[in-house]
Amino acid sequence: MELDLLLRFQVHALMEAIQKREDLPVLDLTPGIRSLQIHIDATKMSILELCQHISAIDRALPPLEEMEVPSRIVKLPLSWDDPATQLAIERYQQNVRPDAPWCPSNLEFIRRVNGLDHIEDVKRVVFDANYLVMGLGDVYLGAPVATPLDPRHRLVTTKYNPARTWTPENAVGIGGAYMCVYGMEGPGGYQFVGRTIQMWNRLRQTESFEAGKPWLLRFFDQIQFYPVEADELLKLREDFLRGRFEADITETTFKLGEYLDFLSSIEESTAAFRHTQQDAFQTERENWKTLGLAEYISEHETAEITEQELPEGTEAARCTMPGSVWKVLVEEGQKVEKGDTLIIEESMKMEFPQLAPMDGYISSIHVKPGDEVQAGQLIAGIKAFAPITH
Repeated sequence: MELDLLLRFQVHALMEAIQKREDLPVLDLTPGIRSLQIHIDATKMSILELCQHISAIDRALPPLEEMEVPSRIVKLPLSWDDPATQLAIERYQQNVRPDAPWCPSNLEFIRRVNGLDHIEDVKRVVFDANYLVMGLGDVYLGAPVATPLDPRHRLVTTKYNPARTWTPENAVGIGGAYMCVYGMEGPGGYQFVGRTIQMWNRLRQTESFEAGKPWLLRFFDQIQFYPVEADELLKLREDFLRGRFEADITETTFKLGEYLDFLSSIEESTAAFRHTQQDAFQTERENWKTLGLAEYISEHETAEITEQELPEGTEAARCTMPGSVWKVLVEEGQKVEKGDTLIIEESMKMEFPQLAPMDGYISSIHVKPGDEVQAGQLIAGIKAFAPITH
């Protein structure tokens, strides 16, 4: 398994050749970075017969070096080390894994594992890179999977382990050798470098978002970032969906033969870059072993529940699943109604409210933010309201 752009172009050539055939009962084609999913009407042709056709089509493809594909240079604003991504890291460190090697700074982690001298070197590489979009909809909403065309710009990282339960919308991250812009707020594992504008427009058609295509990017677009301040990005994000700001997009053509010539011209410097990178990555791995961080075991996997006895007439509110406490929304003495949220728990990359099972008032609280909790664990005691007497 290795990153080979030629495979992505072969997938594209094969997909285009299949689309020209009218004798195949193809319902849908979904290209991946090194794969092509073909959905057919199996009542009209067997899988074996289809495979024979596909193999013949693949063998008849022209040399990849002759390929040219439409491409666009898409310049996107990037708020470096954005406050929203900093908040996500803080929440992860508080609620998921306090000792993660990539905390408290993903940028420092990227610097270390790539053998760079300063965080400014990471910044320089990110803004110098030309990211080729090889996949769209990485999980959801037009999120691109892209990699720098210049292999000397391919910063590598590990992903979060375990993953984050929360990532801000349109955070920009690096995982493995890939760059991704998160299409929406949700879970994730890529190491943050900043935040940009939206990849999907659910509001309206604009110059950047064509009619019937609410996604911004296309296959083989080339993403280039330019720096903006965090408050400027918030204004651009507000304007972008409403057509008051448009992405800077230039139509061009990507010629694979010229790109392969470029790769040949930088072979020596590419090899030196990768050697430094691999040494740094190995050093980081060895440090994890020394510090006992190589294998992560969550505390709630080994912890035993020890539970306080509740006074008579007090009902227990309990967790419905294992996870960690993000927020405690009540305090002792507070009145609650059945169904009110007591705490917000993070579990399985999502947030789950834990609800009051009855009307009453909070007599005791047994968890705090950051605690690991298990299914069935006591989180609060609730005492029913005293009956009204006359």
